[in-house]
Amino acid sequence: MATPMIAGAAVAAAAYAGRYGILAWQAFKARPRVPRMRRFYEGGFQSSMTRREAALILGVRESVVAEKVKEAHRRVMVANHPDAGGSHYLASKINEAKQMMLGKSNNTGSAF
Repeated sequence: MATPMIAGAAVAAAAYAGRYGILAWQAFKARPRVPRMRRFYEGGFQSSMTRREAALILGVRESVVAEKVKEAHRRVMVANHPDAGGSHYLASKINEAKQMMLGKSNNTGSAF
């Protein structure tokens, strides 16, 4: 006599669990997409720029073609240009990083 009651309770529990799972999946799929934020170079600058530091500043790999370096330089410079409220120091470091990555380093260092 108790067996049908237990079976009915088990079926009802399975139905509620299935309903909860479906609602949770629909809520998961309907959530807004949050773009991942890129991590930027957080450290201070070295006294003389290295190729690794230049790549970190521009956000590219150390072994990258010149076109990608120019695109990255433009993107970073637009965000940090002194005429748009950026820093002259950062702009000079970004330009120095571009020169380093393109192989045009004059070893004079930054103006600051």
